[in-house]
Amino acid sequence: MIPPNASLVKYDSAVLVSRHTDKKTSRARNLRAATSPPIIAGPVPSPPPKQKLPIAESKVAQQTDEVLNSILPPREWTENGQLWVQQVSSTPATRLDVVTLQEELDRRLQQRQARETGICPVRRELYSQCFDELIRQVTINCSERGLLLLRVRDEIRMTIAAYQTLYESSVAFGMRKALAAEQGKTDMEKRIETLELEKRELERQVNELKAKCEQIEKRAAEQRMVEEKKHADESNFLKRTIAQLKTQLEGITTPKK
Repeated sequence: MIPPNASLVKYDSAVLVSRHTDKKTSRARNLRAATSPPIIAGPVPSPPPKQKLPIAESKVAQQTDEVLNSILPPREWTENGQLWVQQVSSTPATRLDVVTLQEELDRRLQQRQARETGICPVRRELYSQCFDELIRQVTINCSERGLLLLRVRDEIRMTIAAYQTLYESSVAFGMRKALAAEQGKTDMEKRIETLELEKRELERQVNELKAKCEQIEKRAAEQRMVEEKKHADESNFLKRTIAQLKTQLEGITTPKK
């Protein structure tokens, strides 16, 4: 059975763990009856002897399975009320499997239209699955090497997560700065408009004051001319008076013959 989301990691066949049914149907009863051992009359033939692996090899195989399950946990999903479990395959990989993995990776990259450069979640997901499959293949041959590759994978993921967090925080910071700059731009435009109004008002006041100054200077000049003319008239009058008085004084002081 194929799981809902296919992966580049090689898994074993799915196993039905449990099924949730409210009522036991005839099909379920037949399934239970089929799974129960049949009763055979007469002597029971002895089963064929099983080929037992050496204890050391069985322990190594068990340890490898445990390491694989810790590195790549089994997948679980529910379908039609049934719980299915699929464990990662412990079959050693051949050179053909590696070539097939490469071809499948290229096919899925092209099928899902992954970008060749830049940030692409699709490309990252597929390469992560490919790396997990390589870890699986290496772990089967050498569990220590697989665990070391697991450390490398986790370090890469942690670094990418850190860069992603830094990118998100920088984007948020940039957005805040952009909004603040936009708000500051609006406030500055309002302030510029206010200052322009104040400037026009001050220019109007300056023009009014200049007009008043010109009027005052004009009136002062006219008044000065009037005063100068009056002063000149008075001076001429006084000069004529002095001349007349001098003539009269000369007439009085001159003896008659």
